[in-house]
Amino acid sequence: MPIPLAATEVLDREFLTVREKLLDLAATLDRIDRAEGVVDDDRMEKIRQSLQLLIGDGPDRAQRLQRLFSLPYNEGWQADFGL
Repeated sequence: MPIPLAATEVLDREFLTVREKLLDLAATLDRIDRAEGVVDDDRMEKIRQSLQLLIGDGPDRAQRLQRLFSLPYNEGWQADFGL
């Protein structure tokens, strides 16, 4: 069984990657803010909700984020695709 890394070890390994992703996200949000057009969009609301989820406490952020962006389960999905 592998020994879990200490939080500082995870930060040492992942900090620059996380920083890059956050900068990329900030740049994208800046471009959206500068663009013309409708900002009342359900996708932007999902992005806002996801940011709140990320800054909150608790485990399983990735799972909760995936669920936020996922469609609800459709028991009739096979019929929808003609299967």
